[in-house]
Order: sequence, then C-alpha cells, then structure tokens
Amino acid sequence: MRRTHPSAVVIAVIVGAAVGYLLDLAVVSAGGKAIVPPLSLSITLVGIAAVVVALAWPIRRAVKQRATKHLDPFRAMRIAILAKASSLSGALLLGLGLGITLYLLTRTVLPPASTVWLAVASAIGAAVLLVGGLVAEHFCTLPPDDTDAEKEEHAHA
Repeated sequence: MRRTHPSAVVIAVIVGAAVGYLLDLAVVSAGGKAIVPPLSLSITLVGIAAVVVALAWPIRRAVKQRATKHLDPFRAMRIAILAKASSLSGALLLGLGLGITLYLLTRTVLPPASTVWLAVASAIGAAVLLVGGLVAEHFCTLPPDDTDAEKEEHAHA
C-alpha cells in the first residue's frame, strides 16, 4: 500500500470546500438556516485522531526496534488503512469546514462571531485528524529492505 499522495489531500480539501460553500449557499437560498457544525464534531475529530495515532504506535515500536515479538501483519495493514482513511476524510472535512467558514464570512450581514468560530473549530479538528492520519501512516511504513549486496558484504569475515 502506498502512502497518501499530497495531491490527493489537496484535491480532497478543494472538493470539500466547494461542497461546503455550495451546500450552505443552497440551504440558505432555499430559506433555511446556514449549516453550522457543532462543537462536538471538533472534539470528536480530535479524539479520533488520537485513537488512530495510539493504534499505530505499537507498530512503530515493532518496526523501529526490530522487536522479537511477533507483529500481526493483518492488524498492521488494517491500522495503515485506517490511517489512510483518516487522513483523506480529515482533508475532506477540513475543506468542508473552510467552505462553510468562507460562506459565512462572505455574507452581506455577518453572523455572530460564535457561529464563525464553530466553523473554524470544525476545520481545526479536521486538520488535526488529517495530521494524525498522516503521522499514523508514517508509523506503519516499513523501512526499505536490505539489498543482496549488503547481505553478501556482511557475510564475509
């Protein structure tokens, strides 16, 4: 499995921002209230990021310390996939939070500051999830294998 490419993260942020802005525009144009993410979303995103990094930490220890303890490859792969999903969903939610914030700030009548701060807090929580996912992906990365030439070189006394 390859690590998340930066272009995928940028595309997810741009798509999320467009969806957030246009969704809020459509809701308000139809006569509804603007979509404002609750504070609990930000707290939950930070909690998920912490859990993902905590799950990836034993894999990092096993890879870096050349531990003799058996590392379950299926568990390691599941955590790597969870980390990749977290980074991409964090990028998408970051864009969504930025799109909602952009919409709120471009209105002719500015909403209360608490409303804007909730949208900014959701973007910050999503950014923490994005970074946590990328860090966990890095933790699950295996070092490059030794080449045959290095093995032969060390075999001679």
